[in-house]
Amino acid sequence: MANIKSAKKRILVAETKAARNKSIRSKVKTYIKKVDSAISTGDKAAAQAALVAATSEIDKATSKGVYHKNTASRKVSRLSKAVSSMA
Repeated sequence: MANIKSAKKRILVAETKAARNKSIRSKVKTYIKKVDSAISTGDKAAAQAALVAATSEIDKATSKGVYHKNTASRKVSRLSKAVSSMA
């Protein structure tokens, strides 16, 4: 356990940021699951609508520093490829 005041503060700040990041990542995963479920049901219109929402959430997470820009780009690319390849 830290004894120095600044080290104690860093521990608290790190916990707060980790909780925030975890919440944002969870939200993104939920939006991705919505796209995947729309794809599995075969509803292209719903999948496209879910893709727009998921892309927005991924971009928000990236702007907050939760995801690296390349990671976000890869996620969006894979989702959009899956939606566009629907019958």
